[in-house]
Amino acid sequence: MTDQTLTDAVPYLTHPLLDCVEASHGFFTRHGGVSHGLYDSLNGGLGSKDNLDHVHENRRRAAAAIGGGADHLSGLFQIHSDICHNIDHQALSSTPPERLEGDAMVTTQSGLTCVILTADCVPVLFIDPVNRVIGAAHAGWRGAVGGIIASTITAMEEQGASRGYIRAVTGPSIQQASYQVGNDLRDAVCAATADAEEYFQPDAAQDHWLFDLPQYVLGQLHALGVNAAAMAEDTYSDDRFFSHRRATHQNQPDSGRLMAMIRLNHSTE
Repeated sequence: MTDQTLTDAVPYLTHPLLDCVEASHGFFTRHGGVSHGLYDSLNGGLGSKDNLDHVHENRRRAAAAIGGGADHLSGLFQIHSDICHNIDHQALSSTPPERLEGDAMVTTQSGLTCVILTADCVPVLFIDPVNRVIGAAHAGWRGAVGGIIASTITAMEEQGASRGYIRAVTGPSIQQASYQVGNDLRDAVCAATADAEEYFQPDAAQDHWLFDLPQYVLGQLHALGVNAAAMAEDTYSDDRFFSHRRATHQNQPDSGRLMAMIRLNHSTE
């Protein structure tokens, strides 16, 4: 994993599993943007209460940092679902571009940058470098239980990807030590996934558990036959990142949204 800082001072993290000439990617921190206050400074959330001009500038800066300054920027209205969309230039050519509901997207088209927003949930970036298919998914616990990872892989295969060539990385997200949950969440996860108990540890508080959401998502990726890795940065305890849970515990009314981006580079053939 590499922590890179670009000339325009927009820091982001990468993972070597996704490094290839076919695509560029980045898991962005909260730094390097123009927003203020609760959203200081690289807030990518169009649904937040931030100044939208600032949000658009932040998204532009992030896209430019990984080489997508001239790209269409494709995001979603995220709803904690299993819905994955195939994104192409036609879908983004309307004015304003159509903002689809869902939690993952895939594309085979260069000149598109896919962006997923998180503030503790797990961002997942995908690449099949052989068949030139990329994907990006937002995996909160509901989406992960509901099948967003499988939906993304299926959508990639429908666009020509081969499961044996797909690589995936889970980005910075809330880690187990910071993610206290109740019996209701644990019961829902365990009801949906055999052997899910391994992702829960008893918490000091009665009837509470510590849930390892990133490893749960990673386990799904491996079970589906995908070469995958997880990054260990904790969005809750590391103030380089936005965290909805940390903001809630600090009695703040909102938090910014982190951006994870991937783009298919233009073919040199």
